[in-house]
Amino acid sequence: MEEAEHAMWRAAGLSIAPPGAPIGWARVSASCEYFQPLRFEDEVDVRIHITAITRKTIEYACELRLGDATVARAAMSIICVRTIPGEPLKAADIPDDIAARFEVAAEGPA
Repeated sequence: MEEAEHAMWRAAGLSIAPPGAPIGWARVSASCEYFQPLRFEDEVDVRIHITAITRKTIEYACELRLGDATVARAAMSIICVRTIPGEPLKAADIPDDIAARFEVAAEGPA
């Protein structure tokens, strides 16, 4: 799911973790419902989409498919945080130029 998230950011012309950035993206929650097992080295298709964007958070939904079968559905929430060395992480507003690159999906994963 995280690799699909990073690919989505790259497709938007962004990096989720650019070196020296004043903000970062902390995971707030993650969940996954499994419908059938995967085996070592199974290659799955992970489809991710944004379900909500607030001032500080982004929520994702993912679908993991093996061939035509949905093997799992997952969700993850991240929060924008200030990354000041030596200080604890603190929630921050998502910069407008980042928020503008993403849209909430009207339908399921793409």
